[in-house]
Amino acid sequence: MNDATTPSPTRPVLDVWCELQCPDCHAALADLRALRERYGDRLDIRLRHFPLAKHKHAYAAAQAAEEALVQGQGWPYVEAVLARTGELAARGEKLLLEVAGELGLDGEELDTALIDGRHLLIVDADEAEGKAIGVTGTPTYVIGGERLDGGKSQEGLRARIEEIADRLLAAQD
Repeated sequence: MNDATTPSPTRPVLDVWCELQCPDCHAALADLRALRERYGDRLDIRLRHFPLAKHKHAYAAAQAAEEALVQGQGWPYVEAVLARTGELAARGEKLLLEVAGELGLDGEELDTALIDGRHLLIVDADEAEGKAIGVTGTPTYVIGGERLDGGKSQEGLRARIEEIADRLLAAQD
C-alpha cells in the first residue's frame, strides 16, 4: 500500500511488512509517524501486508486497508485500525466498518470489497513476497536491501532506518 500521489523511482523506499491486528505493529506506529514527518516525500514508505494466521481478522483488515487506499484514506485508515488492535481482535469486521465511517469512507463499498475479495491479490502478493525475502513476523522493515526485524524489539530500529535512509539520500545528491 502506497498512497503517494506521484511515486518516484529515485527516492529511497522503506517497505514495512505489517499486520493490522499486531500489537508490535501498533507499537511501531510512533516510529512510522516520526519517519514520515522527518523525511516527507523524500522517503517512499510503503505498507506491505503480512497477515499472521494467529490473528483472525488480520486478512480482512489488510483488504479493508487497500479499499481505504482506493478511497483516498490509506494511511489514516491503517493508523486508526492499528490504534485499536485489541478492539479489532474482539470486534472484527464491525470495527473495520466503524473506522471507515469515522474517516468518512464509503462503508458499504468497503463491506462489498470484503465480500467480493477485490483486494485479495494485493494482500496475497505482499504476503508471498514477504515470505520470499524471509519475513516471518511483523513489523519487518526493508530499506536499501537490508531487512530489519521489529517483531522482537523496536529498540534502535528507527535510528538504523534513519541511518540507511540518510546514506541513500546522500548518495543521490
